[in-house]
Amino acid sequence: MKEVTYLAPVERPTMNRDQIETLCDDLGPHAAEDVVCRAMEELAQRLCHIQDLAVKGPRGDMHKALRALGAIAEQIGMLGLSKVARDVINCIELGDAVAEAATLARLARTGERSLTAMWDHNDLLG
Repeated sequence: MKEVTYLAPVERPTMNRDQIETLCDDLGPHAAEDVVCRAMEELAQRLCHIQDLAVKGPRGDMHKALRALGAIAEQIGMLGLSKVARDVINCIELGDAVAEAATLARLARTGERSLTAMWDHNDLLG
């Protein structure tokens, strides 16, 4: 009888707190908080949209959506999420469907964990 191993990957978000501090210095704490909140909302929507595109959308649209997601994530210091978005783009460009599926799953996990971490640490803006 063969053994089956169940994997339960956990993604740890990589955040650049200096980016939040820069936003606070440049915009002030209230405006920076507004920017971060709007960016988080946009990221959540884009993550859902990318999942939809992965199932039924053209690859070109997904490529574009991933680039935008990465740029927004980078703007608010979510470096891990931005990197995984680039990894998915690389898989698309290489035409590796298996790696693309795995990396898309990682993008969803990383996105969820990054948004939760940012929400839980909203004291970053204070």
